[in-house]
Amino acid sequence: MDSRRPPEYTLDLTADRSHVRDIVKGLLHTIFFHRYFTPIFPATHELLDLTLPFVSQPDIEALIETRTTTLLRHLDTTSTTRNSPTFLTLTLQFLERKRRRTWFLQKPDEETPWETWHLNITVLPTNNNTALRNSSLSKNSSTDYNSTQTRHLMTYELEKATWQVLEIANQQRNHIPPITTNESNPFPYDLKIKRSGQEGWGGKMGIF
Repeated sequence: MDSRRPPEYTLDLTADRSHVRDIVKGLLHTIFFHRYFTPIFPATHELLDLTLPFVSQPDIEALIETRTTTLLRHLDTTSTTRNSPTFLTLTLQFLERKRRRTWFLQKPDEETPWETWHLNITVLPTNNNTALRNSSLSKNSSTDYNSTQTRHLMTYELEKATWQVLEIANQQRNHIPPITTNESNPFPYDLKIKRSGQEGWGGKMGIF
């Protein structure tokens, strides 16, 4: 029996409130693009001057949209998002179904993770630039510079995370389980979002 722990990968992202949905969706689509083991029509989309892969499968699109909508609702009900950054961790696990049998009966299939992705997301406060605008000492150029810095940071971290996914997908494959089912995609996944200091919340989802 192989007792090795399944690999875990950590990606860091920074986003302001207006970009957090698209950035999270973009990175999730990038991961799924390399972990969806069935032929798909290649597609891309543009985000922050980057060209990212897009999984044009209705089930995946709907599930990612649902989870990012839940994430935004959580941010909107958290008052601290308007005063200081909010730190979230989105954990995505790909699972393997293992059939369990005894001498006399068959037990329900066991689902065990074979790969885990942690997306550490820093959501900037909505007043990130407001203080500069309202300050009598600030100038328009200062506000523009602050906005430019934020955009550069978001772009840099998204591009870095995308390259990390690509490098991992190309170089680390030995841990991927054999496919033993005829389902269109044999591996369900578990997706949870946790705010710093809170237990994870979310739900298990499968791709069929």
